[in-house]
Amino acid sequence: MHRFLPYLIALITGSIGVFAFSPFDYWGIAYISMLGLLYVAKNPHKKTALRASFLWGVSFFSIATSWLHVSIHQFGGSPLWLSYFLVFVLACYLSLFPLLFTYLVQRFKVVSPVIFGTIWTFSEFLRGWLFTGFPWLQFGYTQIDTPFAGIAPIFGVTGLTFFVVWLSAVIFNAISAITQQPQKIKFALFNILLGISVTGVVSFAKTNYATSLENKAITITLAQGNIEQSLKWDPDYLQSTLQIYANLIRPNLAKSDLIILPESALPALEESIQPFFDELNQASQHSKTDIMIGTVHRDESSGKLFNSIALVDGNYSSTTAQRYNKHHLVPFGEYVPLENLLRPLGSVFNLPMSAFQSGDNIQPNLISKERRFMGAICYEIIESSQLQANLKDDTDFILTISNDAWFGDSYGPWQHFQMARMRALELAKPVIRATNTGVTAFIDAQGKVIRQAPQFVQTTLTEKIAPTIGKTPYAVFGNKPLYALLVLFVLLRVIGNFIQKRIASRLNHG
Repeated sequence: MHRFLPYLIALITGSIGVFAFSPFDYWGIAYISMLGLLYVAKNPHKKTALRASFLWGVSFFSIATSWLHVSIHQFGGSPLWLSYFLVFVLACYLSLFPLLFTYLVQRFKVVSPVIFGTIWTFSEFLRGWLFTGFPWLQFGYTQIDTPFAGIAPIFGVTGLTFFVVWLSAVIFNAISAITQQPQKIKFALFNILLGISVTGVVSFAKTNYATSLENKAITITLAQGNIEQSLKWDPDYLQSTLQIYANLIRPNLAKSDLIILPESALPALEESIQPFFDELNQASQHSKTDIMIGTVHRDESSGKLFNSIALVDGNYSSTTAQRYNKHHLVPFGEYVPLENLLRPLGSVFNLPMSAFQSGDNIQPNLISKERRFMGAICYEIIESSQLQANLKDDTDFILTISNDAWFGDSYGPWQHFQMARMRALELAKPVIRATNTGVTAFIDAQGKVIRQAPQFVQTTLTEKIAPTIGKTPYAVFGNKPLYALLVLFVLLRVIGNFIQKRIASRLNHG
């Protein structure tokens, strides 16, 4: 039984990790899950440590991303077994990063909590960067409603994730010293006191970086069409879709300053339904209400297809409208890597609208009613560095539109929503989130939900919301200060080890 204990602990602590995230929000489980990984990573048998760490990753990612099978099976047309198998393959790939963490811990015989956190941050950086990245499920997101959330405006979600690993390592070292190495109890007590001190400072050092400009508040309506994904791209259902959104828009004209529709709300080429846009343009002109719409836009000059947000403001035309074109596309969902090779293999590589091109990384804010909106479509809201780079001095709001109907009644949309809340906290800007089936919401500059619409209901959500002025340290510097600190920690550790070895060498020769 003792031989299998590391694997059992890896399986259990990896599996429960999902409960730290929304919609469950048992944030303390993040520390328990990380303690399990630290336990197996420090196993004296290197092969056992590596295998158990990989098992931890597979159990964590398989369960926490299991909602992906909904889009693969229900909307990609793949058999159920294949959809779960593909999720398992993705989990195996993502598990390479905890495996790398353990390899480095074993290779350098890591004991310092700071170095544990540094190595984990490095592995998470690679996970969010390689092959366009998948920075989903960082443990920092689980801390948004905790006393430690004040780290995010300074060091972002990456800094919060580092904190989770560091504090977990402090606890792990203390438990190890008490149970296995009594001679190190003094060191363990020092670590515990340090952990308590840092945690206390972090908990109480909350600064409000944003000042609300109530005199610039505007009334915004979000339209949630609640159109089933199985019907969304059906050509026979297009007229019904147009009618649904017309019915949601009409009662709010002249009452709201701006009406926002979700991602690809009108499931047809924008240029092919110009009569509908002309009607909206006339309605906007007469009512003085602007309308932002998630569209599928083909650029006239280049012929490129974009997942886009277009502004209808009474002066709309498809060629000159203000728009934001999605930059960070989802592999297989919006474009197919190695397209000529993979598309012939089956329907899983031929999801509707999987031939988009990427918009520019840096784009101007959309301007409506003299307010400036930084755009982020669907998956992009999890790209904190992209949003930080696009934040302007005069940006008023973060606007994100999405269509999470791809993932049905799963916990995927709630994980996505939690990440949107984190962007508000990091950048001290209200987030306005319009979705097809939920979670549609207004989020304040501290990441707290002002109002949200129920899921899977055809409805509108209206709120008078004020922009903010002020920038967080993260908004100004991004991840650079954190990475600089981590490099400094590593250098200090290397210098410390060198000095210790020199002193030991002299003592031995003395």
